[in-house]
Order: sequence, then C-alpha cells, then structure tokens
Amino acid sequence: MPSQGLVAGKIALVTGGASGIGRASALLFAREGARVLVGDVDESGGRSTVAAIAKSGGEARFTRLEVSSEPEVEAAVATAISTWGRLDCAVNCAGVTGASGTLDGIDLAGWNATLAVNLTGVFLCMKHEIAAMARQGGGAIVNISSGAGLIAVPGLGPYCATKHAVLGLTKTAAVENARTGVRVNAVCPGSIDTPMLRASIANLPGMEKMVLASQPGGRFGRPEEIAEAVVWLCSDRASFVSGESMLVDAASVAR
Repeated sequence: MPSQGLVAGKIALVTGGASGIGRASALLFAREGARVLVGDVDESGGRSTVAAIAKSGGEARFTRLEVSSEPEVEAAVATAISTWGRLDCAVNCAGVTGASGTLDGIDLAGWNATLAVNLTGVFLCMKHEIAAMARQGGGAIVNISSGAGLIAVPGLGPYCATKHAVLGLTKTAAVENARTGVRVNAVCPGSIDTPMLRASIANLPGMEKMVLASQPGGRFGRPEEIAEAVVWLCSDRASFVSGESMLVDAASVAR
C-alpha cells in the first residue's frame, strides 16, 4: 500500500521495536512520514529496524530501553525530545509471554517478572509520555494489549492479567487527558505471526494447529496488519478517538 503521509512530520517512540508488531509499527510510522525512536532491550534487532528505516529513506534512531526501568523510560522520552524537539506519538509494545502454567503452579518470581514488563512498563511509559505530550499541547499513545485482555487464556494467567490491566490503564489515562490534547487508545491483536508467538508454541506439539483452529479466518494475522491500526490511531484522522480498545483479530473474540 502506498504511503498516504498519515503521520508526516510527527515524532514517534516505539517500544519493543526490535521485532514483531513493534518493528512493523516503526517501519510503517517511517513510511507514513514520521521520524522514529526505536526502543528495545534487543540492541541487534532494534538497530536492524533502524537500518531498515534508513534504507527506505526514513529517519530513525535506536535507544536501548528496558521498560520496567523508570530511569531508562524517562531517558528515552528525553532522547526523542532532545533529538527532534517533541514527542507526538508513542506505541507501548514491549511485552513478554511470561510465566505459564495453571495459577496454582506459578511462582511469585514468574508473576512479578511478567507484570514488570507488561504492566509496570506500560505504566512507566505512559507516565513520562503523557507528561511530555501534555506540556506541548497534545499527542497520541497506543498501548498494545491483546485479545487476552478481553477473554480468559488458561495457562497464561499472568499474561492475561496484564493485558486486561492495560485496558484499564488506557481508559483511565484517556479520561484523565480528555482536555490536555493527549489521546490514549489500545489495540488488542489476535494471534499474530510474531517471534513471540512462534516461541510460545514451538515446544508444544499440536499447539499451532489448535491455535489456528480457533481463528475464524484460518490464519495468523501479520504484524503489518496490527501496525496499520496503530498508525491510524496515532494520526490526525483519529482525532476524536480516545479510550478505545480496538480488536484487530479477524473476529476471533467476536465468536
């Protein structure tokens, strides 16, 4: 699809930008005219995303970012502003599958580790993104939740809990900022063909077939299909959209 300049001239921060949905979002932001700060703990993958953006004629920088560390989050937001003067868009995509198993078998360390990235990380990112955007008079944030933010996922209790919680944070932030010009939305992807999904099903015989059977369309989604929703929500075309939890899952949850 040719570029429409949906976010031309905007500055975007994408966490989890080394792979999957984060990488696809960073690439699409650049194609649609934004300059992009790619944040991730995976330096090699993050720099690869930046190189791909540069190869296609876009402008991007990489910053190592552990979203559960408030100093690193604060520094990433500051980097975007010191480099380009402002922060218009932010996509909080960094996440992990985390501890798995039935709840009675998950240890506290696994629970805490999952929440640190998937929930505390989103909170910390929003905290500093909102502050920066409110000072400049507006901006748009998209949090990546999941279909697991709306329905139960047996065996992935911590992950499911974090994704439900992200929707609550998103709605709260949207209402709190209704008059600041900062819009906050969430995207809830279905089963998307990402390295994280592939890793989670690799060691479970028959899991891929079972997951595919749950998809009405009979296929996994592509990261690029989620990126389209993300970039649109950050564009001025979504100027009256805030507090939304957008399912992008080919009707999986609708059943």
